[in-house]
Amino acid sequence: MAWVLVMASACAQEVKLDSTGEDPAYVHTIVARSQKIVDKLDLKDSKKVANVLNIVANRYFLLNKIHTTCNNKLKYAKDSLKGNDKAQYMLQAQNERDAALYKHHFEFAANLANYLTDSQIEAIKDGMTYGVVKVTYDAQLDMIPTLKPDEKLQILNWLKEAREFAMDAGDSKSKHAWFGKYKGRINNWLAGRGYDLTKEREAWYKRIEAKKQKKQ
Repeated sequence: MAWVLVMASACAQEVKLDSTGEDPAYVHTIVARSQKIVDKLDLKDSKKVANVLNIVANRYFLLNKIHTTCNNKLKYAKDSLKGNDKAQYMLQAQNERDAALYKHHFEFAANLANYLTDSQIEAIKDGMTYGVVKVTYDAQLDMIPTLKPDEKLQILNWLKEAREFAMDAGDSKSKHAWFGKYKGRINNWLAGRGYDLTKEREAWYKRIEAKKQKKQ
């Protein structure tokens, strides 16, 4: 009973927007972006909406600080250092960034879990990564209708793994790069299992074109 009361108390705590030191225009942009993601959940509890919104926005603020710190150090190295000193300084900056990202990675979903179900947390993650998991997964299944259940599961798991990395990326290009890396892994894996991806893709394009013709 005490454990339940502690959990209830924790969930009831208000999550404040941690925007200290941030440019007001940037804060407005991030809050608006976060609001669009949270709105898709169609939550009815206004307090829950506010808490989830602030968790998402705070995540963006944190990621921006981590990546900005690293980028500033990389710029300093490129402008002011040479040779081995430059390489070592840049490597250290990147290692510090990666360590910070890893340190804070799991707390995001844990914080959301105080207010959301697993499926709702999935929706938040998809919202922060442009829905690439579903788009790519659906495309793979549409392109190769003969995929076996275990192959479909492996593809989905890899895309979700890519999403975890993409969520911590510093910009849109970097997020898509993570998915691109995993798409390559998926394609190589499928080719190794005997799928001719060139033929599968050509047949897929023909099916898409045929559907377009029917609609005209």
